[in-house]
Amino acid sequence: MPSVCAIGLMSGTSMDGIDLAMLVTDGAFEVERGPSLFVAYDAAFRRRIEEALEEAKEIRDRAERPGDLAALEREITLGHARAVEEFVARHASDWRPELIGFHGQTVLHRPERALTVQLGDGALLANETGLPVVYDMRANDMAHGGQGAPLVPAYHAALARALPPRFADSFPVAFVNIGGISNVTFVPAEGDPVAFDSGPGNALIDQWVSREGGVPYDADGAIASEGQIVFPVVQQYLESAFFEKPAPKSLDRADFTLDHVDGLELSDGARTLAAVSADAILLSARKMPESPRLWIVCGGGRKNPHIVGDLRADAARSAAEVILAEDAGFDGDAMEAEAWAYLAVRARRGLPLTVPKTTGCRTAVTGGVLALPDGIPT
Repeated sequence: MPSVCAIGLMSGTSMDGIDLAMLVTDGAFEVERGPSLFVAYDAAFRRRIEEALEEAKEIRDRAERPGDLAALEREITLGHARAVEEFVARHASDWRPELIGFHGQTVLHRPERALTVQLGDGALLANETGLPVVYDMRANDMAHGGQGAPLVPAYHAALARALPPRFADSFPVAFVNIGGISNVTFVPAEGDPVAFDSGPGNALIDQWVSREGGVPYDADGAIASEGQIVFPVVQQYLESAFFEKPAPKSLDRADFTLDHVDGLELSDGARTLAAVSADAILLSARKMPESPRLWIVCGGGRKNPHIVGDLRADAARSAAEVILAEDAGFDGDAMEAEAWAYLAVRARRGLPLTVPKTTGCRTAVTGGVLALPDGIPT
């Protein structure tokens, strides 16, 4: 099966910008990681996306675009097209992309209603970039009874098979992606991965420091470093019914709120919410077939030393090791974008994007919609 050079595009629940990554892969076992790029959203555009989350609550059919959503979808798509143009131009001498995997911006995720909405026009992106685009990769999973998330586990499983020799005896391995929402992938030595959303990641911290401190995020955990954990508040969050649900399971960004930290001092709130993120991840081990021996942390949350420190302290009690993605030779910022490139190739080849143990779908299913630039025959 020949390999394909693909670009993956991810704008995640942190809503801070666009991650781009290049990958050469056969969609199965062969993965050659390439360059990556991050293009930040400006503060005003990020606020528009945050406002869109409220407008999206009116959606009953996933094709609906109430209020500003249709205009915003076009702007998001054109912004992705400009980012691709810049990215390709930077690396034109060494890389020749043939395909794009396009996530879009999630504004609503309600698996109990089999409803997920990502703003992003695949046909427009294909025409703007001149490249075939695979998009809307969550819907078919939901049509087959799945949660529609997480989709990255297929890529995590491929990376687990490529761990450096010193980690060869570290299975089972758990990948932890800490974005706005955290998700985990349990990879056994043999067999399919198990995956699910584990709880709030950076989203609550970002919302808290934005509301109380006027900054978009707690850079390097600096605000939290001045505060203390308020343990009764952590416990209130962990008493959510979400943590008792069996896996697979997934979250919408709005499923957890700031209600429990209302009234706390800024730094105490930031430190407490970091502890919530870490404890939620460790709780996820209860829903896994066995406790991981190795946790690999990726996503923006790995830059918060309090989340990672709490994870390490708690994991050490069960003799497990916690490392950052970079410690295993991976790129923790680009991993989700890489995954979307990998999934696009899998989709083109009709390979499964999800399996029952990752999303709860009834059977392993592929997915995605293919958009070709005008003038390219199907």
